[in-house]
Amino acid sequence: MIARLMGLDTISPRDLHLLLQEGKASAIDVNSPQSWTQARVPGAVNLDPAAYDTADLPADKNALLVFYCSNPWCRKAPNAARRANSLGYVNVKVMAAGIKGWLAEKLPVETGAGIGSAGERP
Repeated sequence: MIARLMGLDTISPRDLHLLLQEGKASAIDVNSPQSWTQARVPGAVNLDPAAYDTADLPADKNALLVFYCSNPWCRKAPNAARRANSLGYVNVKVMAAGIKGWLAEKLPVETGAGIGSAGERP
């Protein structure tokens, strides 16, 4: 069953984890750069939910993009996902549980500054 949030398909943390392990999805963290350095989905890039453009996303507009923010009540991820749809991306989902849900499932995380953070690039 596909769950929907604000008109968007959702994905569970566990399902996202499996897709990432298989190289079948891109995780996009739209939390603040400070939150991104504290804990993020491994391999996730950090983007400003309102200011990114197609240059920040995969060239393939059919690629699976999964946006997440902090928790199920945060609206940054759904808004950023709708922005991706408006840029022509057709396979967009939201991990509604956010990073809090990822942590609650005890899935692996990355921490610290890194190349994937728009606000923390060297």
